[in-house]
Amino acid sequence: MKKYIILILLVIFSYANEDTTTDNFENEFDSEFSTKKEELFDPLSGYNRVMTTFNDKLFMNILNPISKGYAYVTPEPIRIGINNFFENIMFPVRFTNNLLQLKFQNSTEELERFLVNTLWGLGGFLDPATNELKIKAHKEDFGQTLGFYGVGEGFPVVLPFLGPSNLRDMVGIVGDSYVSPLTVTGNEDIKYKIPNNIEQQIGIQAFDVVNSTSLKLGQYESLKKDALDLYPFLRDIYSQARKKQIEE
Repeated sequence: MKKYIILILLVIFSYANEDTTTDNFENEFDSEFSTKKEELFDPLSGYNRVMTTFNDKLFMNILNPISKGYAYVTPEPIRIGINNFFENIMFPVRFTNNLLQLKFQNSTEELERFLVNTLWGLGGFLDPATNELKIKAHKEDFGQTLGFYGVGEGFPVVLPFLGPSNLRDMVGIVGDSYVSPLTVTGNEDIKYKIPNNIEQQIGIQAFDVVNSTSLKLGQYESLKKDALDLYPFLRDIYSQARKKQIEE
């Protein structure tokens, strides 16, 4: 779900999690946009432009300075460990969506990664599954699951704080929030939820975003420096990245 409290305040602003990196976006943009683009149905373009500007200013004036200050006082190994912990704890989202897409080998490897990193990796702060055992992560979310079954993306929607999205991925966010341990959605049915109320959820997710952003300082600025028009630039990068993730 980090792809949504970053592909999403990074896609939640600089475009998460849960396997969307800025380098991938730049590479996809270079390759995909060398050919002529199809006309895009974008009925909310006026709103989307305003919200893109809002998110950009929020990132540049609030999230980025806070993340820089946080990085200054917090050693990088600690920040990496915290990032590993949040990645590990989002196991239910990845595991569930790999199962829903009938990717049984991937879901098995996700289970192996969770057990190894939880038991051997000090609760997930270390990542021996990757570093020692070379078990690959398989990051899937419900938006990708819907795309896997042929659901179209619909028209683009820029979400406040969360950044570029579309109708399909907005539904996906709701689905992922149900199984995510970092939300209160479904806490009456699922007992592993960490926050007890919405205030705790916001605080935990905000800390996750600040920590993650502190490990990617400068990437968003590097990405947007090539944009002549920021909204369609980020919109098209997001769309192409999601298409590639669904195809993989």
